[in-house]
Amino acid sequence: MATVNPFMQADHLTLAVGDKTLFSDITFGIAEGQRIGLIAKNGTGKTSLLNIIAGREAPDEGTVTFRRDLKVAYLEQTPTFPAGMTVMEALTWHNERYVGARIGDFVGSHDGDTLARRMEEYLSRLGITDTTQRVETLSGGQLKRVALAGVLLQDADLLILDEPTNHLDLVMTEWLEGYLPRAARALLMVTHDRYFLDRVCTQILELDDQTLYTYRGSYAYYLEKRQERVDARNAEVARANNLYRTELEWMRRMPQARGHKARYREQAFEDLERRARQHSDEPQLSLTLNSTYIGSKIFEAEYVSKSFGPDKVILKNFYYNFSRYEKMGIVGANGTGKSTFVRMLMGLEKPDSGRFVIGETVRFGYFSQEGMHFDEQMRVIDAVRRVAEYVDLGGGRHLSAMQFLQHFMFTPLQQQNYVYKLSGGERRRLYLCKVLMQNPNFLILDEPTNDLDIVTLNILEEYLRTFRGCLIVVSHDRYFMDKVVDHLLVFKGNGEVDDFPGNYTQYRQAEAEALKARPSADGKGIKQAPRNNAPATAKATADNAQQPQANSERPRRLTFKERRELETLEGDIARLEAEKSDLKAALCSGTLSVDDLTAKSRRLPQLQEELDAKEMRWLELSEIAG
Repeated sequence: MATVNPFMQADHLTLAVGDKTLFSDITFGIAEGQRIGLIAKNGTGKTSLLNIIAGREAPDEGTVTFRRDLKVAYLEQTPTFPAGMTVMEALTWHNERYVGARIGDFVGSHDGDTLARRMEEYLSRLGITDTTQRVETLSGGQLKRVALAGVLLQDADLLILDEPTNHLDLVMTEWLEGYLPRAARALLMVTHDRYFLDRVCTQILELDDQTLYTYRGSYAYYLEKRQERVDARNAEVARANNLYRTELEWMRRMPQARGHKARYREQAFEDLERRARQHSDEPQLSLTLNSTYIGSKIFEAEYVSKSFGPDKVILKNFYYNFSRYEKMGIVGANGTGKSTFVRMLMGLEKPDSGRFVIGETVRFGYFSQEGMHFDEQMRVIDAVRRVAEYVDLGGGRHLSAMQFLQHFMFTPLQQQNYVYKLSGGERRRLYLCKVLMQNPNFLILDEPTNDLDIVTLNILEEYLRTFRGCLIVVSHDRYFMDKVVDHLLVFKGNGEVDDFPGNYTQYRQAEAEALKARPSADGKGIKQAPRNNAPATAKATADNAQQPQANSERPRRLTFKERRELETLEGDIARLEAEKSDLKAALCSGTLSVDDLTAKSRRLPQLQEELDAKEMRWLELSEIAG
């Protein structure tokens, strides 16, 4: 593959792990100024390919060639440092380790003042405040940010970055998103952050079915062209299947012909058989589980306070009344208390004062940052069957554990693999399956997108979009948040929490507009009005928290979210009434089969319950609206 001013050329690379071929005979190059995003499903060789390019692994076949004197820097997916090092020592060690003979002495080739200024900026931007801290005391996220700062400090011509946005908060991610295009460096990276891909990358490489596909454009361009490729492939498979059926009939009816004149046709049959057995691995069915009943009482945070010493205040007299079927996103800088809030709600962390009152019907499903520990010697299918043999889809329909795993991209063959063979992303996907199979009616997902591939994220987003229960998502993935939540709690630090009636992109737009309107603002963003169904504001001070009665006497108005809800309720009620009328007519018709009669009989009380809940909510909101 010819490139202008080639930096790196990979030719005919092949790699297998055991009996599984990850990629075969792939060729690509990186030219000066190109910013390339590498996309693939978990377990198909993304990190292995980066390791080969960086010289960490050797391919089974093929070569990687660099331009002479090219400077290369590599950010690993999970960086490690020798114990005993300080953060500052780790930055220097990181440079020396990855630069090697290609770059030479990093520190000696830079002006000290310039280097110090850059180091100060990167550490500040990435939230690294104590450079004397020992690396063994850092969390995995802190280590990743130290490693990223070290990579950026290098004057590398080519950056190879494996999941650079993992463990970055939203402000850090947006800073890096703006920095990389300005840095005048070639880039090869793996990330599942789709906004980041779209705004940073000029080319997308997709590793699929052991083959590498090239898309010369942004992520949005890739989506369009990939769909065209998938559609063409599916059409080709359909044509091959039709021909295959014809040829199979001929092979059965004419066995004597295979011995001489028609040998060419037998060879063509074998090629058709191979093509016909190809199939699109895109999920074809929408996965909608029948979550258990959830009442109108969900949870109430009653004037909760939490701090870790005087300098780290998480909540101050925080009040919140969570609504039925609410889908909330929680955002904020690292260290502002997002995960602590979730752990208090789950009863895993105690508040200093106040309490969480949980409804009796609430059944939590909790996906934590730390993940789930599995028996390494257990097969994937057995790990899930420990939770349930099947999941309830409603209406008398069920999905087996094996079928459920296939929805989340575990093929029947992969389901027989042992857990220890799974990649990090595949383990996270298995963990997600175990949480969802518990059939919760209130999902709490703490950083669910880390290490999940884009295909899995699309499946999860579709599931959450139709999820008939409550949802809280803590995530730094802006694209994911925009698709699944209807409002945000914004943790701003020092116990300050804002409630915003919209998704993350709308929140940032509102912030930008407010700052333009008020150029003298302190730059910390706007402060939204609190939810009006709370007797005190989400960020109430100690003084006004003592006077909830005074606050409750203010005129009550609908919030933006409540207005939107009221607008849709009438249509929902009309739809349910129509369904109820149709159900009753069908049940009285005498024409239903036993299975249909059973299914519709089960649906009728569920429908009535939904209708009652919506009518009650409509009355509540109508009274407030006057």
